[in-house]
Amino acid sequence: MSTTDSPAAQSTSPAGPPGKRTVLVTGASGYIGGQLVPALLEDFTVRVLTRSPDGVERHAWRDEVDVVVGDASRPEDLRRALDRVDVAYYLIHSMEADTTGFEERDRAAATLFAEEAERAGVQRLVYLGGLHPRDERLSPHLRSRVEIGRIFLDSSVPAACLQAAVILGDGSASFEMLRYLTSRLPAMVTPSWVDNPVQPIAAEDAIRCLRAAADLPSGVNRTFDIAGPDVLSYRQLMQTFAEVTGRRRRLILPLPVLTPGLASLWVGLITPVDAALARPLVGSLIHPAVAHESDLDEYLGGPCQIGVDEAIRTAMRDARPDTGPRNLALCTAAVVATAAAGTAVTDPESQWYRRLDKPAWQPPKAAFPIAWTSLYALIAGTSAAHLTTLERQGRTEEATAYRTALGANLVLNAGWSALFFGLGRLPLASAEAILLTASSADLARRAGPPRPGGRGLLSPYAAGCAFATALTADITRRNRRKS
Repeated sequence: MSTTDSPAAQSTSPAGPPGKRTVLVTGASGYIGGQLVPALLEDFTVRVLTRSPDGVERHAWRDEVDVVVGDASRPEDLRRALDRVDVAYYLIHSMEADTTGFEERDRAAATLFAEEAERAGVQRLVYLGGLHPRDERLSPHLRSRVEIGRIFLDSSVPAACLQAAVILGDGSASFEMLRYLTSRLPAMVTPSWVDNPVQPIAAEDAIRCLRAAADLPSGVNRTFDIAGPDVLSYRQLMQTFAEVTGRRRRLILPLPVLTPGLASLWVGLITPVDAALARPLVGSLIHPAVAHESDLDEYLGGPCQIGVDEAIRTAMRDARPDTGPRNLALCTAAVVATAAAGTAVTDPESQWYRRLDKPAWQPPKAAFPIAWTSLYALIAGTSAAHLTTLERQGRTEEATAYRTALGANLVLNAGWSALFFGLGRLPLASAEAILLTASSADLARRAGPPRPGGRGLLSPYAAGCAFATALTADITRRNRRKS
């Protein structure tokens, strides 16, 4: 394997067999891209473009592809990635539809990709968008995906823009949302769109369609709807998941007042799917998502025949167990024990504490139980979600390290109360509070990376510990003779 460095991009390239066409896959670190690459390797030399090499290192195919490290928004990186490419898959799009300007960023990125593909002499563009009604005002997320498809169809490079609804496969964000909502909630309140029709497709069939698109005749430049054989409502899809996985029928109560924004926050709370990612997924579901045609079947040699039941069984066969409820129970128990231990030795009405000289900026007594109850709930919920995400991604060593860090932090948390109120050792309590603040900052750092938007969730706890440290230090300074 050879390595080439450049100011903007790196490429690690195994030698490709002579005579094979070259395919570029963008978004290879995502679920669909990661599944598509091995389907292409038998017939193509495969190159992937990724912003972070860590995103593809976990894949078994890593050493069989040419990896270009770069950014699809940079022309120089695209030129390196598209050099001598015959077919280019565009599997990247913004999944943060609640951020300002995402449509403009998606438009600019797609336009640049089409221009550079034309410059490089690419013979075929393949894009995966979303099924949508033809005459209806679309959500911003779906509207953007439709626009990207139009940009590619209007370019001089023949494009195949495939359009799918819910993709049923372990690792697909839409399947993760379906799985965890259904498995964790025996009863739920949902938006009214839960009764909209949807036509899911098994991940295996979606990959087969994407693979076939590489071999379309050069004159084909159009959209293709791809879907499985079953049309059902999202409510029926959840009930089917429950039945296939051996769960009781779910109680589902639609409410018309539950907006996509509120629904996405709810999804982010209940499932490992972050609210920022859930928002565009929920936004897509407010529309019927049913195929209008099946013209790609002509090139597939037959229709997509994997039904919803079989697709769910296949997806769940190798799925990691849901450790979320267990983690929530264990984290809650640990936090409650910490709070109970601290409360047992804390007596703000004791004569010793009342005689202490306290700064004027100390909050009223009533504020402490409110603030710390909220922070303890934050620790339990965030830690449980973080551990579940790590375990779902197979990052067991990081999960173990986080549990160790959390345990040490909670010991320090309870220890401060024992030193300050229980023993009245103010200097030791001040020193211990510094350690607690450092531990809390480290915990907040650890809890950030795996979930998009998760960074900083424990920052209020770290800030609370820092405030307590400053308060303890000031009280210690004011009461040196009493400590």
